[in-house]
Amino acid sequence: MPAWSFACPDWEDRLRCAQSLVPNLPLDKAAAARAVGIFNKLRLPDVAGNPTMAEAAGDWFRDIVSAACGSLDPKTGIRHVPEIFALVPKKNSKTTGGAAIMLTLMLLNDRPRAEMLLVGPTQEIADLAFQQAAGMIEADPDGFLQKRFLVQEHLKTITCRVTKAKLKIKTFDMKVMTGAKPVAVLLDELHIMSTFSYASRVIGQIRGGLIANPESLMIVITTQSDLPPAGAFKAELARARGVRDGRITDDARLLPILYEFPEAMQRDKARPWAETANWPMVLPNLGRSITIERLEADFKTAQALGDEEIARWASQHLNVEIGMALHTDRWIGADYWTDSTDESLTLDSLIERSEVCVVGLDGGGLDDLFGLAVLGRCKRTRDWLLWCHAWAHSIVLERRADIAEQLRDLQRAGELTICETATDDLVQAAAIVARLKSAGKLPAAHAVGLDPQGVSAMVDELASRGLTTDQLVGIGQGYRLTGAVWGMERKLKDGTLWHADQALMRWCVANARPELKGNAVLITKQVAGKAKIDPLMAALNAVMLMGRNPEATGQARPELVYL
Repeated sequence: MPAWSFACPDWEDRLRCAQSLVPNLPLDKAAAARAVGIFNKLRLPDVAGNPTMAEAAGDWFRDIVSAACGSLDPKTGIRHVPEIFALVPKKNSKTTGGAAIMLTLMLLNDRPRAEMLLVGPTQEIADLAFQQAAGMIEADPDGFLQKRFLVQEHLKTITCRVTKAKLKIKTFDMKVMTGAKPVAVLLDELHIMSTFSYASRVIGQIRGGLIANPESLMIVITTQSDLPPAGAFKAELARARGVRDGRITDDARLLPILYEFPEAMQRDKARPWAETANWPMVLPNLGRSITIERLEADFKTAQALGDEEIARWASQHLNVEIGMALHTDRWIGADYWTDSTDESLTLDSLIERSEVCVVGLDGGGLDDLFGLAVLGRCKRTRDWLLWCHAWAHSIVLERRADIAEQLRDLQRAGELTICETATDDLVQAAAIVARLKSAGKLPAAHAVGLDPQGVSAMVDELASRGLTTDQLVGIGQGYRLTGAVWGMERKLKDGTLWHADQALMRWCVANARPELKGNAVLITKQVAGKAKIDPLMAALNAVMLMGRNPEATGQARPELVYL
């Protein structure tokens, strides 16, 4: 049996040389060529002169068609490339090309009454996909496709009159797989689908439905997200990168075709990705559906609107991943957050490296997050070291469906705990504080800072762990935290505050919205609105305590005092 390895370790060089991102696979060359020939003859329905896909489509489409159709074993009926994940920027004709790919699969299909699905994230995109597929049939100058296919616009369905196979164009929702056992599925713009709380479940259903057919095929064609990747999109992209880079070697199902800059280029402060000379690396349809000149003019408009729009534009047109969604009204500290990460920092290493630690706690009702921040002072450098964790009750996942996938991502990363009981957050947070106490890291006074509102249960739990009167401190909120806000900004900028590289905090920091009131700067939940910032508020509470220059000595009796 030939080896089917989808790793492409030289992908960076291939991008620079405009070469195919598909590694050398043992494809059936005759079958692949036949499929590409069919694809090439399809015509664009919405362009003057109806040019063929041979003229209008970049080779990246033909790579997908070749891999999908050339990997089908005629003897066993097994498709050796059952999944393809393509990451391509906007304006590279993804939806039109996707429609052409599905029509090609329909023309090559010999399974009677087979079902194929082309799924768009919204009604508008699904309608566009159907119009492109139907238009290609109408644009056939020989009339062959009109005779071969029955187009039912009211059902968004295209039926092959020979095999009775159906291509259904649907909008992504919980019912997309109702009664379906498809042979092939194409998902258009997964990054938009991932904003729905049910995305992972539906994709799981799609994969489950495909299992029944040995020649099953799932193709994902998507742009990078215009927010930090989350949910199903984040998981699928991470898997694709792992296979491409050779880090995931036991996945013989997924072929990644990722048009993105190397991570070093994306993270470089000099923004080499913004140089137009580098743009062809990630634009496989360049010179056809998009030109450098048109993109350059659009980029200048984004530059005039500021950093937030530049980040959004780059994510959509160049596939530059947004590490932290920075808004024009962002907290100043967010500008320095990414550069202040210490990837080696964990709770264990923080305890080991610190001469003293303080703790900040912040939480609301059961439909809010509960945040904990441990802030240590390094024995050697006296720099501040920050590690955070959060807890959420299951009701948050129900009431805040818009962030449910984000919370589940954080849970999988071990940075957030979904509580199974009403007191999990209190008990587990108190256990962390007790661990610091046992390690001799807490000061005798002002060790744990809490938002004074509704903390009686937390105070009782800490008291049961031996925390003393002087160690528990009520931290005034609102304008009273101005010193902590300014202090944290300064220490982030001057490189004396380091934090664990946590997606939880990137998210919370990005959500922070400062508000000026007189000479004070407020970061509050009210200003943040629906966005979650509790762990950041916990960190500010801890900053208030560390600013008192504590020493790790002593113990006493529990009662809440106030700053």
